[in-house]
Amino acid sequence: MPSNKSVSDAPITQFINCRILRDHRLQREDLWVRDGRILDPEKLFFDEQGYADKRVDCEGSIIAPGFIDVQINGGYGIDFSQASEDVSSGVSFVAKKILEHGVTSFLPTLVTSPPSVYHKVLPQIKVHNGGVHGAGVLGCHLEGPFISVEKKGAHPEQFLRTFKSGGIKDLREAYGSLDNVAMVTLAPELASSQSVVRELCQRGITVSLGHSVANLSQAEEAVQHGASFITHLFNAMLPFHHRDPGIVGLLTSDQVPAGRTVYYGMIADGIHTNPAALRIAHRAHPSGLVLVTDAIMAMGLPPGHHTLGQQVIEIQGLHAYVAGTTTLSGSIATMDMCVRHFKHASGCSVEEALEAASLHPAQLLGISHRKGNLDYRSDADLVLLDDALSVKATYISGEEVWRKGP
Repeated sequence: MPSNKSVSDAPITQFINCRILRDHRLQREDLWVRDGRILDPEKLFFDEQGYADKRVDCEGSIIAPGFIDVQINGGYGIDFSQASEDVSSGVSFVAKKILEHGVTSFLPTLVTSPPSVYHKVLPQIKVHNGGVHGAGVLGCHLEGPFISVEKKGAHPEQFLRTFKSGGIKDLREAYGSLDNVAMVTLAPELASSQSVVRELCQRGITVSLGHSVANLSQAEEAVQHGASFITHLFNAMLPFHHRDPGIVGLLTSDQVPAGRTVYYGMIADGIHTNPAALRIAHRAHPSGLVLVTDAIMAMGLPPGHHTLGQQVIEIQGLHAYVAGTTTLSGSIATMDMCVRHFKHASGCSVEEALEAASLHPAQLLGISHRKGNLDYRSDADLVLLDDALSVKATYISGEEVWRKGP
């Protein structure tokens, strides 16, 4: 058949012998990619009389959208909250390593730190696309320092801050710049927080509620001002109470503006959240569940003492504690591990487990027109998995960036 490549001369890759996640279900069909994007094969055949230049036999694998981790503090000995002369190389190192866990985009996350750390670190973490060099950076997630003393968790109390001047000025004093910031976690009960929520949202920055003692009406008010995420649901917030369910109550609130979804992060590592709590959240609000690793620099490292921001962390098995305490300080779970545990613990479908790590975080960040799904024209960020949901290969923009060895 003659090829009419007037549209683009770029080679076309056809993924065959696969089940692809599209329209919320696994479908037995081929996936076509060109110029880093997913192609509509009908248009290719009928408008261009085109054909594949290269075929990839997936050997029956599942193809899902690449995973997006919106809360990861580091890993493999790298701590994003440590100021150094070469922060970007540390971010790049982690970005490369998480490819083997199916992560194609992420938000490097900084825990509560002194202003000097933010001022030094943030200018060095630039938004950029992923590739063979590693997963893409969608922006930073700043978790703190505008959080509750009572629910600080592993965040060092001496660096917590309040909104003294009631607005963006406080953020600039703490962070320096909001360039390359994608998300801020704050406690909505802090005085003047609502105007800050509004200002951040106007700048296109996602606001998350967490490390907080807020009651439900304070949380609802923050959502009405634009907040759209809950940082690690159940962790570092008031426990559910039937007379005032607190932030947890947002999952079934009738005060969320029409057409808006409140998303919530879950650390599905089998440690941070009891499987029953995971099931309650999922059954109450399945479309809002976003899997996060909340991984710290000790992910991928042996047991022992390590650092997280300004704290010393002790690793015991799969638990990460603030040294000398029983306070959990982030996880050492990988994203593929969280997907598998979530499916096992919740009894959800394979499709739901995969969408909680891809579609939902993309929707939360407002990028689902290009990431988090396998729709035509979306970025060809893909993860190939076996039926046990173990990662076999990872692709970014249609290019293989990692493959499991024999």
